[in-house]
Amino acid sequence: MLFNQFKIALLIIFLKISAKNAQYDNFGGYKKFQNLESVPIGLLTDQNTDQMNIVFDHAIDVANQEVGTALTSLKAEVNYGDAYQSYGRLCRMLETGIAGVFGPSSRHTAVHLMSICDAMDIPHIYSYMSEYAEGFNLHPHPADLAKALYSLITEFNWTRFIFLYESADYLNILNELTTMFGMNGPVVTVLRYDMQLNGNYKQVLRRVRKSVDNRIVVVGSSETMPEFLNQAQQVGIINEDYKYIIGNLDFHSFDLEEYKYSEANITGLRLFSPEKLAVKELLMKLGYPTDQDEFRNGSCPITVEMALTYDAVQLFAETLKNLPFKPVSQNCSQRTESVRDDGSSFKNYMRTLRLTEHLLTGPIYFEGNVRKGYHLDVIELQPSGIVKVGTWDEQRNYRAQRLAPTTAQFDNIDNSLANKTFIILLSVPNKPYAQLVETYKQLEGNSQYEGYGVDLIKELADKLGFNFTFVNGGNDYGSYNKTSNESTGMLREIMMGRADLAITDLTITSEREEAIDFTIPFMNLGIAILYLKPQKATPELFTFMDPFSEEVWWFLGFSFLGVALSFFILGRLSPSEWDNPYPCIEEPEELENQFTIGNSIWFTTGALLQQGSEIGPKALSTRTVASFWWFFTLIVVSSYTANLAAFLTIEKPQSLINSVDDLADNKDGVVYGAKRTGSTRNFFLTSEDERYKRMNKFMTEHPEHLTEDNQEGVNRVKTNTHYAFLMESTSIEYNTKRECNLKKIGDALDEKGYGIAMRKNWPHRDKFNNALLELQEQGVLEKMKNKWWNEVGTGICATKEDAPDATPLDMNNLEGVFFVLLVGSCCALLYGIISWVLFVMKKAHHYRVPLREALKEEFRFVIDFNNYIRVLKSSASIYSRSRQSSVASMAPESQAGES
Repeated sequence: MLFNQFKIALLIIFLKISAKNAQYDNFGGYKKFQNLESVPIGLLTDQNTDQMNIVFDHAIDVANQEVGTALTSLKAEVNYGDAYQSYGRLCRMLETGIAGVFGPSSRHTAVHLMSICDAMDIPHIYSYMSEYAEGFNLHPHPADLAKALYSLITEFNWTRFIFLYESADYLNILNELTTMFGMNGPVVTVLRYDMQLNGNYKQVLRRVRKSVDNRIVVVGSSETMPEFLNQAQQVGIINEDYKYIIGNLDFHSFDLEEYKYSEANITGLRLFSPEKLAVKELLMKLGYPTDQDEFRNGSCPITVEMALTYDAVQLFAETLKNLPFKPVSQNCSQRTESVRDDGSSFKNYMRTLRLTEHLLTGPIYFEGNVRKGYHLDVIELQPSGIVKVGTWDEQRNYRAQRLAPTTAQFDNIDNSLANKTFIILLSVPNKPYAQLVETYKQLEGNSQYEGYGVDLIKELADKLGFNFTFVNGGNDYGSYNKTSNESTGMLREIMMGRADLAITDLTITSEREEAIDFTIPFMNLGIAILYLKPQKATPELFTFMDPFSEEVWWFLGFSFLGVALSFFILGRLSPSEWDNPYPCIEEPEELENQFTIGNSIWFTTGALLQQGSEIGPKALSTRTVASFWWFFTLIVVSSYTANLAAFLTIEKPQSLINSVDDLADNKDGVVYGAKRTGSTRNFFLTSEDERYKRMNKFMTEHPEHLTEDNQEGVNRVKTNTHYAFLMESTSIEYNTKRECNLKKIGDALDEKGYGIAMRKNWPHRDKFNNALLELQEQGVLEKMKNKWWNEVGTGICATKEDAPDATPLDMNNLEGVFFVLLVGSCCALLYGIISWVLFVMKKAHHYRVPLREALKEEFRFVIDFNNYIRVLKSSASIYSRSRQSSVASMAPESQAGES
């Protein structure tokens, strides 16, 4: 009844929406997008509609011009928070055919629309902060914002502060902060400033004013934050005594004119710089002046939502360029029939892209469903307006960029690198960082080397103007003994002044930094495990049982026995199952039952194996059980056959080890090693983790498993199925692209980076760091890595998608059919018992015997399981005695009549 009411309610809602949509036949100009060459994408706006429409159209124009796509816009305005209206607009767009949906701003509305887009397999892009990873969201994740706040709080040395938040949506930032600070972190007072949910924050702000803490972290939405600052000023807590960190990325877009001269220290975060050329072009489209002096406080009116929408269009266009996606008409009322076939591929491909050009918020790539690649500007509100004072990113955390005062003693120092020549150490051969050029010509000097490190030095030389000479420094990167002040390998060459720089897969470690300096990391990595790819497992003896889980087999066995027992019991209870063994005799003296124990099991077995038997149920109760059992076996056998085919066609490769824990336990006799010297070996020597201590002990006791270089370790893994090699994840990635039988096992054990080594306090270090930053921001480092890892020397291994694993069916898959069988059997058994009782009552009445005595006799016969033949004219039967007494009583009466 409730289900029918629910269906009726859904039908009424759908009819209302259809009627509502009928009012918008010309809405948004749908007819003009019927051109098959164009790809329409939809925008739903619920605030700042005019500006968002301009941003959306401009982003499409830029994408069409730079990427070469044919995107067109389809826009609609909805009321803020009106999910019902937004649903109607979205369904109208889907009926016309769109490739993606952007917006709206309301979280409540976006969640509803997201579910519809997921059902239709249409990409849905939104731009608000969310801890969940549904849809496509280019906004920084709350955990990443917490990392940025943590860096600032740590940099400012705050030992206690107040954490003010707007709603529960921002508590996950607090959770991340407390996790990072641990038990010895600062004292945090947590207050919700929008406690009354009416826009009046003064009650909470007065509590802040009375508190002893004057350092405040504020997180909240762009809708409430300006009013928060206004009320905070009215309460009197924006002055020289207070310090703020604003955790809202739209801080730069607020009107801050009133607070510039308050002398309060207000620090914020910004996702993009207003000085970018793309930002200035967008400002012109919006009708704002591009000169920053025109703004009263140095702010920028472009919000994060606008910037992320712009970047999302570029990402969508780049995906469309590589993976065509033809819009089709879809109907909200027929979801199961109108789901796109290629929608999932398009959405998954979007998450694999790495974009660096024509973006406002910096590079874009995804780790899972979380956007990465951006860096945040740290800004301060000063009397002159908003001023950038530093940057933050996940790799380097907070880096201050305040203008330091200069002194005269540095004015005469020549820091120019023009015409300077540096000796640079390489490790040759060490693919892909450095190797000899394969050619028939005799090469000398720098021209004989190639690789990632060689290309990186050439890029730096082009930027800074220096000359260089490459020297092969061998495979010993070196170590430093603090006690004896002695070093080895490349470190020694640099410390002694015989070389200026060293570039290879040289890890930045605290031990090495005591002897030499490094540039900022040009590549980030971690230690990982190199091992053979899982091999095809040998089929087991009872492989035919794999399609069902052990639980299902047990339930199947119990069901078989239960049904067989039901046949046996119902056969004895049902009069229809007692047959005349000699059909030629009209009045038999005995009856025979076909449902013996053996026959019941045989009938059940024949039905289960889809073979049948010569036994046929006659009573309604036994036929009911047979019908439910046949239905049950049909579903079970079909499911078994289908899953058995999957198990036979899909290979199930097995690996001896699957994690570092398996390796530490020497599971199945797998041994392991690492390069004899270097940061990987030093990691295990200095680790405090118990697992890594055990692994270090093993490698110390078995030095035969250590190698002189990484290539030797790779060769051992290829030839020994019980050997794993520990090396940097980047080197593993390089080798697995070229050795088809190798694979990385598990996640990285640590996080570190490669840097260019140089002498301690080298005066040109800052110039190299700035040049590396520029190369990183321009995407040059990523392009070089892609060249040497994914292009040069690859293509040997055929790339194919991993086949899905065949998993046994468990009770979650089959519990419904078991339930049907149980209900059917119970109903048949209940009917059989009732029929038997009625039969006994009728028989007792016919023979004029007490019902109780009749029930006793019939029950004793039913439970006499060894007797399958019923004698009808037995002298011991109560029915026979009843007949005899009737005859005896009738004889005297007849004699008296005659007399």
